[in-house]
Amino acid sequence: MVTKIINPALVQQVLHTIHNNNNFIITTHISPDGDALGSSLALYWLLKQLNKQATVIVPNNYPEYLAWINGAENIIVYETNEQEANLAIENAQICFCLDYNTLSRINKVKTAVETSNAQRIVIDHHIGPDIPCYILISHPECSSTCELLFHLINDMGFYNTITLNCAQALFTGLMTDTGNFTYNSNNPDLYLIIHALIKKGVDKDDIYNKINNTYTVDRLRLMGCCLYYKMKLYPEQHTALIVINKADKEKFNFQHGDCEGFVNLPLKLHNIDTSILIREDDDKIKISLRSQGEVHVNKMAEFFHGGGHKNAAGCESYYKLGKTIRLVEKLIANKAQYDYTNK
Repeated sequence: MVTKIINPALVQQVLHTIHNNNNFIITTHISPDGDALGSSLALYWLLKQLNKQATVIVPNNYPEYLAWINGAENIIVYETNEQEANLAIENAQICFCLDYNTLSRINKVKTAVETSNAQRIVIDHHIGPDIPCYILISHPECSSTCELLFHLINDMGFYNTITLNCAQALFTGLMTDTGNFTYNSNNPDLYLIIHALIKKGVDKDDIYNKINNTYTVDRLRLMGCCLYYKMKLYPEQHTALIVINKADKEKFNFQHGDCEGFVNLPLKLHNIDTSILIREDDDKIKISLRSQGEVHVNKMAEFFHGGGHKNAAGCESYYKLGKTIRLVEKLIANKAQYDYTNK
């Protein structure tokens, strides 16, 4: 039996809302990852099974390695289909906000969502939600939004309504947001949920292969370059830093999502408990942080107005690459204040 963690009154509110409305949109954050896409498509399939109209809208495109998830072909990408997305938002009665805690995380979709008459329901596992909404279901202790969404679906009495498509999407988020169950994954309920999804027909090995074993040659070579040439170690701080600049991306024909998971690789090294990846994009610099144990990388990410979880966080820099690297190295030099091991 999975522990009930959501306030029963909120469960009933969501259930009432679903029963009494027909047109739903589902939104998630920019650069959608496995949890964002997984939770969005899981909810999409649940609503479809309940004979509701549902539309998933993402700010920009998702990585190719997630395109196999059933329903992905029906997603509206705002960046390339703004008119269609705006029409869907305008006609919606309910807007689900999944896997993000502030409207700035949906980028250009923000204005349309803010001005829409659709009531907002937030389901998220990030700290400090500040989205004006009708219903807020926030549980930062959950490993992923997919974990939290399963709790909600189960508490509403819809476990038997979960189809294989829905279950596969949920499992994708559970797996990817825990680094293949290597961090934020000690809660016994997580494995009860996995058991429940496998009973629905999920092939966990097949999903693992689709996400982790479908690299292109360029992506694999980029990984090798990162580990051999681009990784710098800071032994005293038990930290590794990888920097991917525009020239690297051009050399290896970089595609969206190609460096997903790279930040986890240095954590395989003995005596390294923190890993940081800096990626230079056209309009910003993306910083991903991972850690093991009691190193709170979400606190480090706050320096750049980012956040996340204790062992997995992210932020963005709008400085030049050189200055960004210097600022990150200052964070590394002062890492002791973010390590709560002996505090």
